[in-house]
Amino acid sequence: MIEYSEAPASDECEGLRGLRWLLTRLLEEVPGLRSVAVVSADGLALLSSEPGDPTGPAPDRAAAVTAESAPTGDGDGDGPAPGARGKVPGPRGAAADLATVVSGLAALTGGAAELMEAGAVKQTMVTMAGGSLLVMAISDGSLLGVHTDTDTDPGLVAYHMGLFVGRAGHLLTPELRARLREQAGHPSEAAPGE
Repeated sequence: MIEYSEAPASDECEGLRGLRWLLTRLLEEVPGLRSVAVVSADGLALLSSEPGDPTGPAPDRAAAVTAESAPTGDGDGDGPAPGARGKVPGPRGAAADLATVVSGLAALTGGAAELMEAGAVKQTMVTMAGGSLLVMAISDGSLLGVHTDTDTDPGLVAYHMGLFVGRAGHLLTPELRARLREQAGHPSEAAPGE
């Protein structure tokens, strides 16, 4: 079993290494994860398991989602089926797609919780015929989103996501979020008073 308490200290450089370390550990420890993304409060992928993503973890495990492993269509030759990523990639591929879905789902469940006067949403799970999507709040509105295979144990995934969230909260400082946004090609958030 992995010891999540071994994560490095939390200055900006160590914080980035620590966050990457946590993401790599999550990918290594939990079988059946298709894609993982840490998403900012405004829906941008800060860190992910996207193949070829410079902000992603280890290259060998980051290649878990590829065009070859993604569904490509409905087989009728008329093009991709709705939602197929193999032929109609998002703006940056699987990580951007996952970040978009995670952000939208968080907004939807947050609105539902507000309407029902049920407090903050802590975790969301969507089970589909072809896999599951789990979303957990990290801090400051940041989110952890995980897309899994159908055979993946959701309890195991949720347990490890909880460990990740517990450790990542103190690593995601405003400075680190700004650095991750810049590395991902997004403009930095404006500092207060600017």
